[in-house]
Amino acid sequence: MLRTDPAYAGKAARVSALAMDISEYLSRLELAPARGPAGLTVAHHSACSLQHGQKITRAPKELLCKIGFVVKDVPEGHLCCGSAGTYNILQPELARRLRERKVANIEKLRPDVIAAGNIGCMTQIAAGTEIPVVHTVELIDWATGGPAPEALTGRGVSSAAGETVAMAM
Repeated sequence: MLRTDPAYAGKAARVSALAMDISEYLSRLELAPARGPAGLTVAHHSACSLQHGQKITRAPKELLCKIGFVVKDVPEGHLCCGSAGTYNILQPELARRLRERKVANIEKLRPDVIAAGNIGCMTQIAAGTEIPVVHTVELIDWATGGPAPEALTGRGVSSAAGETVAMAM
């Protein structure tokens, strides 16, 4: 927005060069799995802003795979979940239909968990399925030594170090 503004173009370019999605940043680190996710199947939903706006499509999925998750691509993953900005508020019928389509595609994969990096998408998708929905960073944190995501509590997932995951959906 500021690239043609004489007073702010340089500053905006510096900020733009430094800004990145958390998955891009974490992909640059040497992360090693400490426990937990071996074999856990994750359906990764990529928010419209991430895949269409920022053009980031591989980093979150590759990162999850690298630390031990089995990641499945969601059929029609390029389509919106229905949250997009204000769809779910201003166009609830459209948002509901988009959510139903997204959830049906995800459920075909039979994942243990759904990961997304956008709170709007997480809330929208969670309203249409019983499969737990967590932020991608929650899974990364768990796999590298942090606690199991709260959404997985009581679903056969242990947060104790060294224990394996056994989820049946």
